[in-house]
Amino acid sequence: MEYVEVARSESEHGELVLRERHPETGGPTVLELRANGVFVMDTAEHASEVALADAALGLVEQPRRVLVGGLGLGFTLDRVLGDRRVERCDVVEIEPALVGWMRDGTIPHGPRLLADDRARIVVADVATAVAEAPPASYDVVLLDVDNGPGHLVHQANEALYREPFLTSVRERLEPGGVVVVWSAAREPELVDDLRLVFGAADERSHEVRLQDRDDRYWLYVGRRDPAG
Repeated sequence: MEYVEVARSESEHGELVLRERHPETGGPTVLELRANGVFVMDTAEHASEVALADAALGLVEQPRRVLVGGLGLGFTLDRVLGDRRVERCDVVEIEPALVGWMRDGTIPHGPRLLADDRARIVVADVATAVAEAPPASYDVVLLDVDNGPGHLVHQANEALYREPFLTSVRERLEPGGVVVVWSAAREPELVDDLRLVFGAADERSHEVRLQDRDDRYWLYVGRRDPAG
């Protein structure tokens, strides 16, 4: 396998690298994102990022206002914008370099996505963005800011999977609104915290194929009571 570095950034959060992966046996070139040396995602397998959006959009009758925590390579945003019911999608991304790569075409499909006038990119910590949002700001909140509470790239993100932050998310949802959290592994404690905050939690597994091996990712769903 041959790797070619496309872009690199150093920030207070560490190292962010975008690189191309060229299979020795031929086939399409794959764009891969890594943070502090840890694989985050690539363009070869993004079904679970799409499923993240689908899980929530399918549960809300009018998902007019959506918050996506974590830009990644843009596949969740792309799926959200593909739903014409969506009137606004705020994407909170902590790494300005990643936003820049999306804007300037370093990530080739980026300019098309960000040209949609429903998309608004906010460079911030998602915890801060949620805390500053007014109550009932969103119909859907999608969180894919790390690899899950058991596989953290940034230790500070652990709080994003616990009861206090999830309570803050709940308060920013309209009655009947939905939050979905992406995780690289099954996380029973996350289920427990979602149940404490929302009263119930829906755990869904999603099978994926990663570089010639079978794997499984997980989605965790909480829904605010329609009665408020």
